[in-house]
Amino acid sequence: MNRIPWRWTLAYGLLLLLLFLLLSASLCSGSIAISPGGIWEILTAGGGEEMQRRVIWEIRLPRLLCAALLGAALSVSGYLLQLFFANPIAGPFVLGISSGAKLAVAITLILFLRAGRSLPSFVLVLAAFAGSLLSMVLILLLSRRVKRMSVLVVCGVMIGYLCSAVTEFLVTFADESNIVNLHNWSMGSFSGMSWGDVSVITALVLAGFFLAMLLSKPMQAYQLGEVYAQNAGVSVRVLRTELVLLSSLLSSCVTAFAGPISFVGVAVPHIVKRFMNTAKPLAALPACFLAGADFCLLCDLLARNLFAPTELSISAVTAVFGAPVVIWAMLSRQKEEVGG
Repeated sequence: MNRIPWRWTLAYGLLLLLLFLLLSASLCSGSIAISPGGIWEILTAGGGEEMQRRVIWEIRLPRLLCAALLGAALSVSGYLLQLFFANPIAGPFVLGISSGAKLAVAITLILFLRAGRSLPSFVLVLAAFAGSLLSMVLILLLSRRVKRMSVLVVCGVMIGYLCSAVTEFLVTFADESNIVNLHNWSMGSFSGMSWGDVSVITALVLAGFFLAMLLSKPMQAYQLGEVYAQNAGVSVRVLRTELVLLSSLLSSCVTAFAGPISFVGVAVPHIVKRFMNTAKPLAALPACFLAGADFCLLCDLLARNLFAPTELSISAVTAVFGAPVVIWAMLSRQKEEVGG
């Protein structure tokens, strides 16, 4: 029986401990400070003041659960894209996939709000999924003509800027106040999450993660090359389609509920693979899930409290931490290519 490497055990343990600490700190901090003892009493015995109970159960807890789950979704989506393109700087935000989902959601929201209709969560997810798929198809078409990954990344960034520009144009020139308020969503935010959002996000993210775990063995064979995967009985075309659909589902879920969030899908999988010293899906996927949750909880904690009562957009904070990791990944890859 193979023993689990100590590095993997250490990584899982640290990620779980960090998750607990970040959840605790996020529940305690805010405009209304609540002690850890007060949090425990509210969660277990229903004690505490009425205002504190409402803050915890109706505002902070749904927000934190959504932030953790959506961060995990972005990280897993980034890992799948990095495996698909065999490149550590591939990710839903860098390749413009999140921006495509953002544009589709913005158009859908504007159409529904102007018609005076409420918008179910599943419609937002479907719109984001369609937008991310269209962006992904465009990237795949470009990848057939562009052989260098660096050029493909630049194309993805340009697609992202184009989609973001059109989205900002639509939001800026909208007349209705509800539509103008979409500017906050377009910058990325975990605020305003409800328990209904938690249930939908939980179902989608856990389903996507479970399906990704089921593909661990064929993905590991795919990492060794398409020829090796085919000889091992893996249908490469089917697997590539599954990777596209799963990564699009996970990233679109994030965009539908929280707007576009930058660099998480690139930075977190890269750090996880470096720390664990492995890119094997069976080991890296759970670590990416936990690390993505930790990363977004940390960034959300900073966004809420760093300049309180002013709240920063979540993308502004994730970019501060994620962009240097992307630069590091690009330099590391260039060094490896030169050394090879």
